[in-house]
Amino acid sequence: MAARRPVTERCGAEFPGRTEARRTPSVRARRASSAATWRADQVEGEPGFNPMGAGEPTVGADGTTRGDTCHLDVVDRWGNMVAATPSGGWLQSNPVVPELGFLLGTRLQMTWLEEGLPNSLTPGRRPQTTLTPSLALRDGVPVMAFGTPGGDQQDQWQLHFFLAVALRAQVRGGLDLQGAIDAPNWHNDNFPGSFHPRGMRPGSVTVEARMDPDVVEELRRRGHDVTVGAAWSEGRLCAVARDPETGVLSAAANPRGMQGYAVGR
Repeated sequence: MAARRPVTERCGAEFPGRTEARRTPSVRARRASSAATWRADQVEGEPGFNPMGAGEPTVGADGTTRGDTCHLDVVDRWGNMVAATPSGGWLQSNPVVPELGFLLGTRLQMTWLEEGLPNSLTPGRRPQTTLTPSLALRDGVPVMAFGTPGGDQQDQWQLHFFLAVALRAQVRGGLDLQGAIDAPNWHNDNFPGSFHPRGMRPGSVTVEARMDPDVVEELRRRGHDVTVGAAWSEGRLCAVARDPETGVLSAAANPRGMQGYAVGR
């Protein structure tokens, strides 16, 4: 357990120097390497490019990243549901105020330093967040819990999933969670990103290679800048559901990256 130190001592001018002195050369080298890996101003094609940026815009498909957003859904026999999306508990996506030495946090970096905006940095105001664990209700009764990691793509992927479930329910004779997750997905980058460097690509849409070619061609005909990505690259969804009439439970997990599981007992 770390020793407790008075706030006055921690704020003293000499405290940062004492802390730095305890860092060995190997620790400094490791942190410098991590910072280089997580630079947010790199561009695709440059050496060391990391598409994950300085926050949580995407989730590494290989599962090797230490510290990233995850999502969990739980339902019990009585219909109690939980949807949770823990995120932001790692240092590599926490910008530091150089003059003061403290971290803004993964979410506080989402505020804007321009006055008059809904998300302007203001005392007592919470920043926006990309985290959207979701519950779907029918007549006030929870029916489904779902969510995904993915930064600004979260709401997009989740909306696609929800609509796919809702629209297919009548045809499939029930909630087809796995089919909705497996369906070809997409996202757009038409608005400034929530994370540094807040990049945007107006008119763009990125689709999975499994998307119907006729749909892709029609999007291009309408003026969209279409990027065709890997076949299984859009979304990290998982979901659980309970039929309030029969009590039947169901669950589904994302096959992209093979990091999710659907388990029941």
